[in-house]
Amino acid sequence: MTQAEPANVTDIAEHRLDAVFSALSDPVRRAILEMIADRELLVSEIASAFDISLQAVSRHIQVLVRAGLVQQQRSGRISRCRIETGPLYDAAVWLNRYTQYWQDQFDLLATLLDTGPQPTREENSS
Repeated sequence: MTQAEPANVTDIAEHRLDAVFSALSDPVRRAILEMIADRELLVSEIASAFDISLQAVSRHIQVLVRAGLVQQQRSGRISRCRIETGPLYDAAVWLNRYTQYWQDQFDLLATLLDTGPQPTREENSS
């Protein structure tokens, strides 16, 4: 087993999450996901929206496929892409673990704003 291969279920889940976040780190790949969020598109249709080569778009799509975010279906020379939302859900669940931290910060800010000095009428009128 090489170092890059996951050893157990936890490692596999982390490896998949790494692939998802890596894929999402590129704006072209995020734009591709937005394009196919509602419908399947041909690779050529996707490529027409970008000022890069068809080959470059295909490489971006392959990154998304390896991350599990896109399913590509080939029929001869025609290739269709559709979104796979499972890995996005997994990433959202992972991120959701940290919402409590942000909620605590917002609650603290609200408390500070509520208990801080209140502006007087003179400060409001200027």
